[in-house]
Amino acid sequence: MVVATKTTGVEAGIAALADRCPGAAVMTLQNGLGSEELVRRQGEWRVISGVTFISGIRHSDAVIEYELDTETWIGPYAGTATPLELAESVGALFLASGLRAEVLPDLLPAQWSKLIFNAAVNGAAALTELPHVAQFARREQPADLGHLVHALIAEGSEVAAAAGVALHDDPWEMNCLAVSRGKSDEGEYAHPPSMLEDVLAQRPTEIDAITGALVREAERVDVPAPLNTAIYQLVKAKEESWTLPTRRTQAAPSR
Repeated sequence: MVVATKTTGVEAGIAALADRCPGAAVMTLQNGLGSEELVRRQGEWRVISGVTFISGIRHSDAVIEYELDTETWIGPYAGTATPLELAESVGALFLASGLRAEVLPDLLPAQWSKLIFNAAVNGAAALTELPHVAQFARREQPADLGHLVHALIAEGSEVAAAAGVALHDDPWEMNCLAVSRGKSDEGEYAHPPSMLEDVLAQRPTEIDAITGALVREAERVDVPAPLNTAIYQLVKAKEESWTLPTRRTQAAPSR
């Protein structure tokens, strides 16, 4: 069974399955950190963690354009008794279906690589309303957005190091690779990060599970993270702005 939900819907979604199928395995594939703990509160399941970059463009209910063909990283949820063999069996299902997958005995390095990447790219996209294009990696001029994205990633990497996590992939290289994939003979393809789609639709974002999780971990390990904290606060304020009544100002009469 597949329950498709964003991070913001995990708690309600898993609550509907509370205490059913004891002994079953549940795998999360959400962005950020914390979904596994929400699952564990609702049942005695064996929990598998997953990190994926697979994405697509929804043209209609029946037409999805496959966008990124990358590996899904899979592993036992850290600190639990979920056996590696169970994660390997799930990875085999992915491979048998034609998807790419890599099973890791410790998934935290992969989770943190994507967490740091997502915190920088999704946060910047949510505030600028720019899709993930070359500007996210450009650092030639002082005003280039790549400077901020690079600094956000460097800050997140310092938090990971203080938490004892050796990253699986370099988040900055992940960012550069992602924007380079968007180039073709026809020009630059503009991939909209999921948080940008949420902002444009004025619906709750995953900022608490992504940048919020990084900021909370920075506080725990006592590492300053002012840039990520600022992004977190600004996106939360942007969400709050959608609840305010629209105020139209009337121009003063000319004299």
